[in-house]
Amino acid sequence: MSTVKLGIIGCGVIGNAHAKAAADSSLVDLVAVADIREESVREMAEKHNVPTTYASGDELIEDDSIEAVILAMPTCHRFNLAMKALARKHVLTEKPVAMNSDQVRKMIEAKGDLVAACCSSRNRHTESAKVITDFIASGALGPLRLIHCRALMQAGPAPDTPRPPWRLNKKLNGGGILVNWGCYDLDYLLGITGWTAKPKTVLAQTWTIPPQLESHVAPNSDAETYFAALIRCEDGVMISFERGEYMPVHKEQSWQIIGTKGSLTMQMTPGKNKKVIHDDTTTKDGLVQKILWEGDDVHNAGRGGLLDDFASAILDKGEPATPLEKALVVQQITDAIYASADSGKAVEIE
Repeated sequence: MSTVKLGIIGCGVIGNAHAKAAADSSLVDLVAVADIREESVREMAEKHNVPTTYASGDELIEDDSIEAVILAMPTCHRFNLAMKALARKHVLTEKPVAMNSDQVRKMIEAKGDLVAACCSSRNRHTESAKVITDFIASGALGPLRLIHCRALMQAGPAPDTPRPPWRLNKKLNGGGILVNWGCYDLDYLLGITGWTAKPKTVLAQTWTIPPQLESHVAPNSDAETYFAALIRCEDGVMISFERGEYMPVHKEQSWQIIGTKGSLTMQMTPGKNKKVIHDDTTTKDGLVQKILWEGDDVHNAGRGGLLDDFASAILDKGEPATPLEKALVVQQITDAIYASADSGKAVEIE
């Protein structure tokens, strides 16, 4: 079987997770890694038996033996590397796909016939997500009315280790919880519903960390830790979207699809003993609750699944789960949420 010769740019926590997924995959051959931090490159290469190392992403991109690259560094550094890589290589970029929609459009123009995808599809490569996707595609829920996410993570004790300076910094990361986690939610919900929801109008609000918890985040953190949005789509479909961290509430997580015939309630994130609940309705019985699926979704399946999905698209000349064109939809919603929160008004999506 053919394999894709892969290089990873960025040797931090996420880069190492991709390297582990590559080691477990029969579709890729990890041949090079790169990072400006010499120690990080050396440690990752030794840990995963990578034969070639580079001191910069530019050097790795110049290596003609490498067919595809993963970009695993903070958002603000990815666009320039993506544009250079897309002139000659397939690209899988970490999430969020870019700092804004304009960058994504330029990447789409640059890629030509190359495969370019975003890691925001990670949670759609689990067994439960595949069952849900097929079930919704069958029409069992009827025409969709509401796509819902409410995922709130309660505040914990102050951390023992310093927080990454980029994570809640608008200039470095493009935003906060919306781009760190919200892009997973949007990709998951839009993806399992077949990308049929076409967002048109967004009304939203964002909030930064509560004053009493500022010691929990890195200095100069200016991005949101909580947002709420209503997104009106074509054909009357609505997306109700809320996510927060460092919250003064108990943990609450729910992802839900409501149609005219029934609804599904599920957990997006991997875990054990998960259930997907199907609420069906009939004239005779009213509401009837059924278990559509139950079981374990393993945590490493998501990252391994998206890497195999990316490699398969290259080898089979197909389309990955979230190509740049789909990632653009997620980024457009993201941009509109920030614009609405800043203006206090509803924002139209092109």
